[in-house]
Amino acid sequence: MITSFQMRAARALLGIDQKTLAEMAGLSLPTIQRMEGSVGTVRGVVESLTKVVEALSRAGVELIGENARSEDGGRGVRLKQPGPPRRN
Repeated sequence: MITSFQMRAARALLGIDQKTLAEMAGLSLPTIQRMEGSVGTVRGVVESLTKVVEALSRAGVELIGENARSEDGGRGVRLKQPGPPRRN
């Protein structure tokens, strides 16, 4: 559905912090922190994941799945390979 890399990249594109995303999605800050702390695909309650995706969409971010096309004409960023290894 969404990866932790996509969540962080979307926030960077919007210039917002985790607290702002939590407010936009109607979720708690610890929930967003747990989601972004996931490796690869975000794990969590489907309802919470949906809220994040919808909040990002309302803000103008299009999440593009692997091997999917972007139908809109806006600018975007996509990794050629899966995200880089996590730095601790």
